[in-house]
Amino acid sequence: MDLGAFSVSLNVADIKASKAFYEKLGFAVVGGDIDQSWLIMRNNTTTIGLFQGMFERNMLTFNPGWDAACNTLDSFDDVRKIQAQLRDQEVALQMTADESTTGPASLMITDPDGNPILIDQHV
Repeated sequence: MDLGAFSVSLNVADIKASKAFYEKLGFAVVGGDIDQSWLIMRNNTTTIGLFQGMFERNMLTFNPGWDAACNTLDSFDDVRKIQAQLRDQEVALQMTADESTTGPASLMITDPDGNPILIDQHV
């Protein structure tokens, strides 16, 4: 199972303060909209998302169909295929992708320690 690009999505209290802090660590904005309270930042091959008021907790995020620089891959495991594999392995799904559709979709699972994992396909 290929989950795609990895990032950490951070639940932040003040997106402007968080942006300034991560810029001091060498991160630069590569996507998002600060006026909508979300940014994607990258330092070399490390990607983080800053989200103010969108999530309750920090979460691991995977993007099927993208490489680490958010370039679309020619071949990838669709989120619905990943969902089917997780169901076959009896992994509980908190949010599911509509299997009657194609293209962008998401699913969410939680690890044994309560950490949310978002598998979010944009292509």
